[in-house]
Formats: sequence, structure tokens, C-alpha cells
Amino acid sequence: MFTVICCMFGGIGFGWLLRKQDCTWIQKVITLLIWVLLFLLGIEVGGNKKIISALPVLGLDALVIAALCTIGSCFFAWILWLYIERRKSR
Repeated sequence: MFTVICCMFGGIGFGWLLRKQDCTWIQKVITLLIWVLLFLLGIEVGGNKKIISALPVLGLDALVIAALCTIGSCFFAWILWLYIERRKSR
């Protein structure tokens, strides 16, 4: 954890030093690194026999969680919309 925090503050310091430079290329580098990390994560998951064998159960759990989160978000957005409309009509 200490290493992560040190890297973050190092990046902040480096960004502060380069704040007057044109660093638009960094966005492309970050995107590329994220794609590489996702690919390496896929290799790690694909090589783990326990995860691959539990994939149907994990997929079902993920589907249930995603569906319930979507339903809950829609429900509370509807409640908020009703509340705002009721306050407008006053």
C-alpha cells in the first residue's frame, strides 16, 4: 500500500513539474496501458482453473447483481423524479 501511495504522489509531483508542457499524448499512453492491463488480467483469469470452473456460477451471480442494481437505480430515480415534480408544483 505504501508503494501505491508513493507512486501516486510521485505522479502528482511529476505532473506538477510538467504542468506547463503539452502532455496530450499521455491520454493515449494511459488508454494503451489500460488495454494491456486488461489483456494481462484475462491471461491470468484464463490460466486459473478454479475461476474457469466456477465461471457459470460467477456469471449467474454477476447477472443477478447487475439486474438488481439496475432495478434499484431505476426505482430510486423514479422516487427522486416524483419528489422533484411534487416540489415544483408547490
